[in-house]
This record gives sequence, C-alpha cells and structure tokens, in this order.
Amino acid sequence: RRRACIGAMPKETKGKTTKEARQATKPYTKKSVLFEKRPRNFGIGGNVQPKRDLTRFVKWPRYVRLQRQRRVLYKRLKVPPSINQFTKTLDKNLASNMFRLMNKYKPEDKKQKRERLRAIAEAKAAGKQIDLGKKPMVVKYGLNHVTTLIEQKKALIVAIAHDVDPIELVLWMPALCRKMDVPYCIVKGKARLGQLVGKKTASCVALTAVRPEDKNDMANLCKAMRENYNDRLDDIRRQWGGGELGFKSNQVVLKRQRVLAHEAMMKVSQ
Repeated sequence: RRRACIGAMPKETKGKTTKEARQATKPYTKKSVLFEKRPRNFGIGGNVQPKRDLTRFVKWPRYVRLQRQRRVLYKRLKVPPSINQFTKTLDKNLASNMFRLMNKYKPEDKKQKRERLRAIAEAKAAGKQIDLGKKPMVVKYGLNHVTTLIEQKKALIVAIAHDVDPIELVLWMPALCRKMDVPYCIVKGKARLGQLVGKKTASCVALTAVRPEDKNDMANLCKAMRENYNDRLDDIRRQWGGGELGFKSNQVVLKRQRVLAHEAMMKVSQ
C-alpha cells in the first residue's frame, strides 16, 4: 500500500491555474508613464483634506443666530399689517433718486464744524464783525427731532428705515405722516440712512427745504411717495405677512395631497 501511494500521480485540480499561466493568457498592454497612478492618503500626517462646505457645522456668533431666527419667525408666524408694511420698501430707481438728492444736503462732519468754529473764534478775537449767514439746508435726523418736524408740518419728505430694532420705535410714524399729510417712504436700511448723516445708523431722516434747482426733483419724489405709501392706506391695512411653511412642512402637505389624489382616482376607477 505504501509503495502504491508513493508511486501514485498527483490529482489535477480543475479550475485552478498558476500565476505564469494567467500572465501568458493575459494580453500585454504598455502602461503610459505620463499618467502614473498616485493614490493619496488622507490619514493623519498624510495628504491635505479636500475643501468641504462646513457651513452647517459652524458655530455662528449669537447676533447672527438671532437675526436668522427672527427672519424665520417673521416668515412662519402671521405678521399684522402694521409690521408687515415695513417689508414693502421703495423700489431701486426711486430710492437711488432720493439718496442722490439727500447726498447734496449732508450735514457738516466734525472736521468741517471744527474749522467753522475756529474761523468764528479767530474773527471774534480780531474784533471783526461775524456774518453767520442763513441757516444751512441739511438732512434732519434723530427720532424726536424728525417727529417734531412732522407734527409741525415742516418736513417735506420723510424716509424711514425698514430694519429698525425694536420695530416699535418707528411703528407709529407712517400713521403720523398720513395724518399730517407728509410724504413718507420706507427704505433699506438704517445703515444707508446713517451714511447720509455721518452716523453708523439712523432710524429716520427728513428734508425740510431744498435749493431752487432741486425743487423739480423734490416734487417728483413727493408725488411718487404719495402714490406708493400715503394714498395706499386701504391696501396696507389688508396685507398680512408671514404664514409661510418650511421645507419639511411643505413636503408633508404635498405628500398628503398626493395620497388624497390617489384615493380619489381609485374611487373613480371603481
């Protein structure tokens, strides 16, 4: 038995080929040296990670989170007309015309005021007679000051910022302008109004007088403001804001509508 086992031939294994046989059957293809494979390793100490959009993972400052949450709330909740009117701002062409006019009547800055006062002091010291001249025509600002000008009907036009916080500071001003028949408008935004008067922000500004060459532009602005704001009281009173659903809620509503439409179709087919 032992001899028979030693002399026996080894069994051939079906389906298995050697490495040399595989290489012989495989067609030879010459690899291009120009496009050599260089796999990258993104492990620790390896290649630099690719740039990804990490906006969702950023811990934003508190004021950014608050203003975003406020914006979402204004969309979701039902906003009464008195607050919703501040979303209806003056269109771009009229706003640019108004700011172009008001830029001509910017109040003096600190440097100009210092020079003016120095000139007056030097004239007084020299014993000269000082001619102060007429009061300059400038843009008026400040909530109390503008309110007084509206009540006295001295303001020709009034511009109110749309993003005053808290909004209650200027919530009553459109109604006061309509009562006193003063043309008003709501513009974007408080920082742009602040630039007119040399401040960071301004809740509202007013013009009380203009030079003769600007009277035509002022008349056109007054007419446009009356048409868009003063004479549209009934429309403004009726327009509520907000009530918009979010993305997830919209998808739920659409899904429900599709189910109801499918059920109606099945009833009709039966």
